[in-house]
Amino acid sequence: MRIVLLGPPGAGKGTLAKLLQETMEVTHISTGDILREEMNHQTPLGKKIKRFVESGELVSDTVVTKIIENRLSSKKNSDRGYLFDGFPRTETQARDLDKILTKIQKPIDLVVYMESTLPVVLQRLTGRRVCKECGALFHMVNKLPQRPGICDLCGGALYQRPDDHEETIKTRMEVYLKNIQPIIDYYAAQGKLKKIDANRNAETVKDELMKIFDAKSKLGHAQP
Repeated sequence: MRIVLLGPPGAGKGTLAKLLQETMEVTHISTGDILREEMNHQTPLGKKIKRFVESGELVSDTVVTKIIENRLSSKKNSDRGYLFDGFPRTETQARDLDKILTKIQKPIDLVVYMESTLPVVLQRLTGRRVCKECGALFHMVNKLPQRPGICDLCGGALYQRPDDHEETIKTRMEVYLKNIQPIIDYYAAQGKLKKIDANRNAETVKDELMKIFDAKSKLGHAQP
């Protein structure tokens, strides 16, 4: 299957993407991970991306689409399917993605919009902490480390990402909501859109999503 997960920062896309990657054996393509990789390596592109991210603004369509196209063309296991997490974020990106996938004859099967409200997003993201060494995630309410500020897995230091501060999150939400409606309309017109309430606990959301994906997989089993 080829799946797009849409939703604001903090909706839980990354958590569910990892689950689906394991259970459905699809290639997980996270623009957030790719952009952070560029920033961590301090490439010229990474430095440009950092300015966008830390201000809460979207990275330009041209830059993001090129990164995605490069990843798709280099994936040897493309036949397993794709799971796009954090892309597309504008209607232009959605249209460009369709063009890219049409070229390789791997069109999107399903688009899931994970709806989440600002209070829930703020609670999830302001409490998030990330390990500097291995990237493991913790939360100051939902998943405390055994030792304050120390990763349980590798002993690395935990930190709060610059884009997880409250004012930046609010800016990110404003930008996201401004851009998401045209994308929703675009995929709804194709008959590919499903909406799900992502304010609920992770297990409930996971169960509902797995039913949607299972039903879609059965219906589209014979598709190339």
